[in-house]
Amino acid sequence: MQMETTLVRDDTRARRRVVAVLLGTAMVALAAQVAVPLPGTPVPMTLQPLAVIVVGGLLGPELGAVSLLLYLAIGAAGAPVFTPSPVLPPGVGRLLGPTGGYLFAYPLAAYAVGRISGDARQTVRVAAAALAGLLLIHVGGLAQLMLLTGDTGQAARLGTIPFLIGDVGKVIVAALILRFGTASLRARL
Repeated sequence: MQMETTLVRDDTRARRRVVAVLLGTAMVALAAQVAVPLPGTPVPMTLQPLAVIVVGGLLGPELGAVSLLLYLAIGAAGAPVFTPSPVLPPGVGRLLGPTGGYLFAYPLAAYAVGRISGDARQTVRVAAAALAGLLLIHVGGLAQLMLLTGDTGQAARLGTIPFLIGDVGKVIVAALILRFGTASLRARL
């Protein structure tokens, strides 16, 4: 009887974890659809970085990273989960274009946020986790843009500098969400 109860409990936990990963993937896919083109850069302002940080913090390092790896796989397969582009076709081509570096950084950023934020009981730790995740996303984006432009300064002008003010807001919002939502959600996963 006890073994049967343990199996049911493990099965329920596994289902909750699968649902959490799928919801995290969907959250980032939806956030990608909120995009504001900025003049002078091929990189639009989106809610994706905020979603990546929140998913990583809420789900924890492993499930957060898995959720973002699934997101990349679905997008690479051609599903319209990446930010809409009038120039680039859906699929693998997006990973090779100007926003590919950001996309590739998402699983690592989610993992880092989940690891650094811990149980999210300390506000400073949560804010540091959100900032670290955002910095990893920018490093990925900057690296890809440097490969495409051959110029570090131009890459920063295209993919980092225009987003700094909005990113401060994303860190604050993410830290608030994580500070008050992480402990209860992770306890159920």
